[in-house]
Amino acid sequence: MDPVIRKLRFRLLAWLHRSRSGPISFMKKFSYKDVKRATDGFHRIIYSNSRGAAYKAKFEGGEVALVKEARAFDEGIDNFYREVQFLGRLHHRHLLALRGFSTGHKRLLVFDNIENGSLKEHFNDPLRTPLNWKARLQIAVGVAAALEYLLLFSNPPVYHVSISSSNIMFDENFTAKLSDVGLLSSVGTYVEMPHPSCSEECLGQECGNIIFQLGVLILELITGQSSEQGGTDLIQWVQGSRLSSSIHMMIDPDLGNNYDSRELKKLLSVARLCIKSKNNPKFPIPQVFRYLQKKVDIPY
Repeated sequence: MDPVIRKLRFRLLAWLHRSRSGPISFMKKFSYKDVKRATDGFHRIIYSNSRGAAYKAKFEGGEVALVKEARAFDEGIDNFYREVQFLGRLHHRHLLALRGFSTGHKRLLVFDNIENGSLKEHFNDPLRTPLNWKARLQIAVGVAAALEYLLLFSNPPVYHVSISSSNIMFDENFTAKLSDVGLLSSVGTYVEMPHPSCSEECLGQECGNIIFQLGVLILELITGQSSEQGGTDLIQWVQGSRLSSSIHMMIDPDLGNNYDSRELKKLLSVARLCIKSKNNPKFPIPQVFRYLQKKVDIPY
């Protein structure tokens, strides 16, 4: 094959790989009555934001799932179905998969298994087994991998993502799943993901906000402190001049001495890099992911 044609063919295949998501999975339409019963009349709230509340649902078969309101689509059923199709095409180990939807007084999205609750619940519930150091590293790398997937391999290219300990869920195998991804505009901590075609070059405010949220999450994993208001205290600590001398006071007591101090320092360096990227990002998300992998030596 001619070298020029081979090169063009390679570029075309690479573009096709980048510009599409997975196939649309079968989406079940859940009975509104069944969903209401499974969420105890919409009282089992896990988290809530401008896009709506998210509920813990226990269905009759025993499965525990996440149900999310879709308030942004109250005015247009077509946009709601578009969101269902979009989310149905997302396939990644660290993204919570969409199983179906329900319509009634509320428009609802039903996501996959969340048998082991949220990261925030593991931080706050003394009855839960504390997450060990390796598990925390795997969560950080897994969320970064999900962000890379959303940036490089998802289509349509514009949507929103929020990262916090409240919306990171665990399945039956304790695999961390990012659950708060959407298609339409919103406010609050939601940020617009840039177009895949500019993934390596994109260093704008959108990328900065995403990387910043990842940095706050890393600080939460280190300290065991859930921070829902932007992580002000944690940010001040990691940016402070006495960071090295105060690490032992800030690390999660549940870890005891069961962590690698070298990995801890490297993880903190990644968090500092992410925090500094909010207003002036210097690296695109895929590069941050690779940098994080290299620093903590967790295979993916």
